Amino acid sequence: MRILFLSDNFPPETNAPANRLYDHAVRWVQAGHEVTVVTCAPNFPEGEVFSGYRNRWHSVEQWEGIRVVRVKSYITSNEGFLRRTLDYVSFMVSGFIGGLFQKKPDLIVASSPQFFAAVGGWALAAVRRKPFVFELRDLWPASIVAVGAMEESRTIRVLEKLELFLYRRARRVVAVTQAFKQDLVERGIDGDKIDVVLNGVDLTRYQPMPADEQLRREHGLEGKFVVGYLGTHGMAHALDKVLEAAERLRHCEDIVFLFVGAGAAKAELEARVQGLGLTNVRFVPRQPKDAMPGYWSLCDLALIPLRDTPVFESVIPSKMFECMAMGIPVLMSLPEGEATGILHDAGAGVCVPPEDPAAMAEAIETLKDDTAQREALRDSGLAAAQTYSRDRQSEKMLAVLERAAGRDVGGEAGSTRNASERG
Repeated sequence: MRILFLSDNFPPETNAPANRLYDHAVRWVQAGHEVTVVTCAPNFPEGEVFSGYRNRWHSVEQWEGIRVVRVKSYITSNEGFLRRTLDYVSFMVSGFIGGLFQKKPDLIVASSPQFFAAVGGWALAAVRRKPFVFELRDLWPASIVAVGAMEESRTIRVLEKLELFLYRRARRVVAVTQAFKQDLVERGIDGDKIDVVLNGVDLTRYQPMPADEQLRREHGLEGKFVVGYLGTHGMAHALDKVLEAAERLRHCEDIVFLFVGAGAAKAELEARVQGLGLTNVRFVPRQPKDAMPGYWSLCDLALIPLRDTPVFESVIPSKMFECMAMGIPVLMSLPEGEATGILHDAGAGVCVPPEDPAAMAEAIETLKDDTAQREALRDSGLAAAQTYSRDRQSEKMLAVLERAAGRDVGGEAGSTRNASERG
């Protein structure tokens, strides 16, 4: 099967959409399928083109058998609604044009976020008369209202109509949470066309490992209980409340908060730490994908916070699965929903109310002092991680794509895989 995928994010970017697409696509290639990804120059989240790349009209590279076509787009940092929208729309246009010149695919897939990439994918599928699959990673535009980037308005209502149009026109919709599927069904989308493929973790990359002593020394973490937040420092993540928890724990000299990553909120967070004179916070720049396990290895406890808004009841942060696979207990601070349910069922962490620095600080101090509880959470997380392996999730999504393309999942596709294995 020949798959053409439009996505605004792809490695060397390290956010969840980029990691999910890469981890799935490399496995589809190994199974004997052809995968072309149309994307832009890597720049997320700083809005600066990564070293070694240029924002060119067209370039092609190979990532472990994945054909990656990069097209030019307007690039800006991950802040400011109008500028980000221009960024999104420019990729929608250039991605559509770039997709016109790719080898004839069996189907076209586009992923959100960002939302306009899906518009480009639908248009490309319509022009090329191929099935369109919408991978739904974010309930956009609802999420931008939830984080306060934009208020309810006529523009939002128009975008919601466009959103529903795309769902209806897609041959299949692949939602990353059960809650996303339920939301679409409640808004009139046929549930029979919606499949749920959760996020997962590459168990070959993320697994228990001893702390990287060089990194520990480099960041002054010797003898410290490290509370880690690794990921995008965005408006949705309520990291200002994490700093309030750090301020509450400044008397605990053995507790340190480690922030690794970049994003729209980072400069403000750094300024706030300086203003408060906090010595128990470390900031580390965004790191390449291969370096992330080493930084996770420094963490005694992983933080997963989000804003206190109903939209985030349906979100499942993918870093939760990475923490499980590495045996790192999770402290989750987000609205009760699908993610908290998974964590409770797995027994891999503790949940506190979102945007509640007092509860977060108390839980951190309690877990630091309770080695037995941390060991129990670690063991439960390691066992649960097997359920969420990328191998399983990529197979599930591939089966969806095969159905969308009109192929017999057990027949033609199975023959392709067997031929690949024999070769």
